[in-house]
Amino acid sequence: MTHHPDSTLLPADAASPDRERGETSTGAPGVGRLIGLDLARGLAVFGMYAVHVGPAPDQGGVIGFLMELAQGRSSALFAVLAGFAVALITGLRRPKTGTAGRQAVAKVVIRAVILLALGTALTLTGTPVVPILAFYGLFFLLVLPLYRLGAKPLALIAAAWALVGPQLLYLLKPVVGGRSFPTVGQADGVVSLLFTGGYPALTWVPFVIAGMAAARLDLAATAVRIHLALAGVALAVTGYGGSWLALRLVPGAAAAVRETAGGPGMSSMSSAPPGSGGIFGDTPAGMLVASPHSEATLSIVGSTGVAVLVIIACLAAMDALPRLRRLATPVIAVGSMSLTAYVYHIVAIWLLDTEALTVAPLYILLGFIASITLLATLWSRFFQRGPLEWLMGKATGLARRLDTTSYGGKNEPAPAPRFAETAEPLRPPKCSLRRRFLWCARSLIRA
Repeated sequence: MTHHPDSTLLPADAASPDRERGETSTGAPGVGRLIGLDLARGLAVFGMYAVHVGPAPDQGGVIGFLMELAQGRSSALFAVLAGFAVALITGLRRPKTGTAGRQAVAKVVIRAVILLALGTALTLTGTPVVPILAFYGLFFLLVLPLYRLGAKPLALIAAAWALVGPQLLYLLKPVVGGRSFPTVGQADGVVSLLFTGGYPALTWVPFVIAGMAAARLDLAATAVRIHLALAGVALAVTGYGGSWLALRLVPGAAAAVRETAGGPGMSSMSSAPPGSGGIFGDTPAGMLVASPHSEATLSIVGSTGVAVLVIIACLAAMDALPRLRRLATPVIAVGSMSLTAYVYHIVAIWLLDTEALTVAPLYILLGFIASITLLATLWSRFFQRGPLEWLMGKATGLARRLDTTSYGGKNEPAPAPRFAETAEPLRPPKCSLRRRFLWCARSLIRA
């Protein structure tokens, strides 16, 4: 069974931006857009299950290829979708400002705190899976200061971070140490969340920022989708193709990676062998590798390209193929409650003790997929949100209690008058002439 940390999820109710903004859908493209994100999320959930309870990728054949394809790339897809979640909460093409902006920021912060706590609790179970929830909460907090930026500056920041972050992480290795995973009763600390854990923020935040940049665009426009698809292809070719070339052109690079991996070596796309798990393969040559969880720049670039392609394909398919939308309803249902699906599979792994299986048979993966698909489909027939998504929505509802009478920022309401305005003008009380005079005098002073 593969022990790679490869799991994420989208925040609770971020799947429904129309509900977040209090708006209704205005046409089929918008509906297809939302369903397309749910479809992409559902596919990422299945990929995550394949990594954690599926057969080993090295068995070969079609099954081995699919298992290999899920390695690392499903978690990268979830991280990019996390950027969509932040954008959906804080405003898509026009970031919210004023009171609405403060409420959106509060919602993101509440989500982050809950995910940090839930992720810590799941980590303490000691399953062979490295839960991403705590990392996910930290990602939310780190990208929050960028929520007012547009698509272009966000894309530039993501590119710069992807270029600088891995090199900085390599320089910090002597200080922070190598990759480490908590065991039973242990939780991820700050160093693990930032530098040495399964999803170190220093190298995973670019995925989230890239998702925010894509969400700022008009994804209902065909031209925008075509440009994003071409960008996804370019990123994938640059990441995986660049790694393939570098490992063959740089003298000694392939041999160094092969020696550190203790096997045939990490290719430009294949995952590292179980147990190798070191950052950059514990060798400088590992910075040229694009394999999942190598934390190298080329790995980030290639995985981002794959994630963008999957998202655009899902959006386009849901808009253009209504019949496919009906057939994909079970997968969409899973994607609409990804937090519940994620926690479900971690708890199931803990209860079933699948770690005892040296090689997980295919039927276990199929059982996980069938069970969550059935549960999600039945649940969605009666409820709009999954159970954990509903609880998250209730918790983030506290953000709506922020003061709405303050002013001074853009788009904020004007200050309230001293006296509440009513449909009828205020009239003096029916009493003695002296009291009526005093009432009028107080009213003039207060005004």
